[in-house]
Amino acid sequence: MDTILVTGCAGFIGSHVCELLLAKGFKVIGIDNFDPFYNRTLKEQNLNNFLHHAAFDFYEYDICTDLDRVPEADIKAVIHLAAKAGVRPSLQNPTSYIHTNIVGTQQIQDFMLKRGITKLVFASSSSVYGNNKKVPFAESDVVDYPISPYAFTKKAGELMNYTFHHLHQVDIINLRFFTVYGPRQRPDLAINKFIQLIKYNKTLTLFGDGSTARDYTYIDDTVKGIYAALQYCMQESNVYAIVNLGNKTPVTLNELVDEIYRVLNKQKNVLFEEMQPGDVDITFADITVAKNLLNYTPTVSIEEGLSKYVSWLDDNQNR
Repeated sequence: MDTILVTGCAGFIGSHVCELLLAKGFKVIGIDNFDPFYNRTLKEQNLNNFLHHAAFDFYEYDICTDLDRVPEADIKAVIHLAAKAGVRPSLQNPTSYIHTNIVGTQQIQDFMLKRGITKLVFASSSSVYGNNKKVPFAESDVVDYPISPYAFTKKAGELMNYTFHHLHQVDIINLRFFTVYGPRQRPDLAINKFIQLIKYNKTLTLFGDGSTARDYTYIDDTVKGIYAALQYCMQESNVYAIVNLGNKTPVTLNELVDEIYRVLNKQKNVLFEEMQPGDVDITFADITVAKNLLNYTPTVSIEEGLSKYVSWLDDNQNR
């Protein structure tokens, strides 16, 4: 039974990853510092789904300061998901993003060197593409023009990982996530906020004219991609890759909102305001590399994904 360390294990994506790994027969060490970006209770609820699993050990640790406290174990790989999240909040407090996302990633690398761990799956982001004019976004595109502190910390993580791979022969896959949504989604993310407002017949404020588009990716597809990356990384040698994990089907803001109103069977009530700083016009994943390298094929459409998410919310009213 191989042991995997998952950072950010109590978060949206991290909790789903832990559940899948445990279902696949891995032993999981999870660490999370319950960053106050959103309610601790939500993260504790995420953990409750597997906290008492015999193959899961949890530690409330900070990746920047506490990694030496992780008990000695034969850890085969690290899935590094812990990060300071959010594009817009990073505009107000870039220093905290640099500390957690850059310094924290450096601490993960130091920890791996000390423990002799040579396999890493890293959570990057589609935000590194900035306002890329070429679509779809390919991993070979130049990403030297991030438009938020959050985005540049993710680009920095990829660069740090290349150096780490080069100097220490560590196998690394950087996964660029594209607007992941679904059960346990962070409360600050657009789909969750929209659903809550629409459900209670409140006016929905949209920024821009509704033509901006996102490559929304359902959580199940993203987690399958993460698992495929882990498998590839563990089985191969001399690996350094950057891989888009998207749905390859951008949905405009207007289309998204119309679909949520349809799923909730509500009358449309929308107000438009100016575009916000740090927001990009479109995200659109070229997933050719993911298909070729990881046999990654997303299967959940936005219509199916929203219906599943709304059903889950209905069953979890106290969240």
